[in-house]
Amino acid sequence: MVYAQVYDMVNNGDNYLGKTVKAKGPFSYFQESDGREFFAVIISDATACCSQGIEFVLDGDYSYPDDYPAIGTEITVVGKFNYYKEGFYTYCQLTDATMAADET
Repeated sequence: MVYAQVYDMVNNGDNYLGKTVKAKGPFSYFQESDGREFFAVIISDATACCSQGIEFVLDGDYSYPDDYPAIGTEITVVGKFNYYKEGFYTYCQLTDATMAADET
């Protein structure tokens, strides 16, 4: 059910714009060749065959890798839903976000 909700958010972003979203899943990191960094929480469907990453931008001044958990660590992220376009693609993100590594 969570994956379906994320799918709807990606495809109907205007319905969620500015709303507070809480997401839980593994931490992911990606760096473009131009140096831009992207941080995401990965949401999987019930069978774990499909997944969708939600980018997040932490509120404050943080540096990777010092202020972030190891890739794959279960995290909870809370932030305001936003989306942006680059070329033909639309990306969703959580802005003004907070992140906490889940205790195991």
